[in-house]
Amino acid sequence: MEPGPVEPLRDSLLDWWESNGRHHIPWKLRPDGFRPGRGEPLDPFGVWVAEVMLQQTQLAVVLPYWHLWMAAFPDLRTLAAASEHDVLMLWQGLGYYARARRLHAGARQLVAAEHLAPAAGGDPWPRTLEGWMALPGIGRSTAASILSSAFDLAHPILDGNVQRVLARLVAHPGPPKRQLPLFWRLSETVLDPQRPRAFNQALMDLGAGVCTPRQPCCGACPWHGRCAAYAAGDPGRFPVKDTTTPIPFQVIGVGVVRDGQGRVLIDQRLQEGLLGGLWEFPGGKQEPGEAIEVTIERELREELAIEVTVEEELITLEHAYSHKRLRFVVHLCQWLAGEPQPLASQQVRWVAPEELASYPFPAANARIIAALQARIVAG
Repeated sequence: MEPGPVEPLRDSLLDWWESNGRHHIPWKLRPDGFRPGRGEPLDPFGVWVAEVMLQQTQLAVVLPYWHLWMAAFPDLRTLAAASEHDVLMLWQGLGYYARARRLHAGARQLVAAEHLAPAAGGDPWPRTLEGWMALPGIGRSTAASILSSAFDLAHPILDGNVQRVLARLVAHPGPPKRQLPLFWRLSETVLDPQRPRAFNQALMDLGAGVCTPRQPCCGACPWHGRCAAYAAGDPGRFPVKDTTTPIPFQVIGVGVVRDGQGRVLIDQRLQEGLLGGLWEFPGGKQEPGEAIEVTIERELREELAIEVTVEEELITLEHAYSHKRLRFVVHLCQWLAGEPQPLASQQVRWVAPEELASYPFPAANARIIAALQARIVAG
């Protein structure tokens, strides 16, 4: 499917963007706060950090985290020299923590490559898709967005907003994820090669603010006169959704284990998965027909080689990830016997409750910590 003549599409979108675009995004601006001219480079480090943060996360959520990150790690070498603990602490609350670990690893990879083969002028930054995609966690669309944003190079992008806009533009009859080569060609076709940075940002802004998933504002869209989905009378029907499978639901028994000194036991997750390297209160999945108290006793025995008495419930909370929903049933526990061992984690540690804020925890654990602190205050 073809979008028709592309020059009017490009011009109308960029004209709309001049008055309606998100021009406040800090990593898209020069240090003096002004927008860059055509071909003028921006700080690749700030762009790279932002693009990784924006994976799975909306702009409004990312903005304060980006500012904090850039204050703590203002450049590539500072990030490469940082400890993983400091990196994860700064990422805490943003979710999908594997992104932070990949940024950290990527910084070290770039610094090491520059040390082994110094680039001309001390510039470690790739200028190709392949160069960026060689870094951990960088796919084609993220690499293309970095290249177009930082260097104004003509690379098409294909994030979720862009897929939706293009699917509606041509009223594509199938799910975009099943036709990615076609959508990449379509994105490349409409891209303005003379103004790629502005065009790609305009396309994302159109999807974020006008061509939204529900109730698109077609009357405000500069493309509605060329949009096949609008002409069909039902733009909300596009993009066609793929068949979905039910999201698994699990109940997790969690033990807040205390010793005779009032310290609590935490363990550090292995370096794998979305939450790798973070600290947590130990526990595990409830088996069918198993009482939650039995789950907690069993999991602490299997994972830490300790025996506990499971006491009153502290809190129950639910947390949704992209691939599963979890219910955490948290009980206070009293340590009875066994020296804690990291049988399923990197390390275990007894800490005073007031020290918990010094450790990076998954988002769901923040409410557990708050409930524990309230319980201590209440006596």
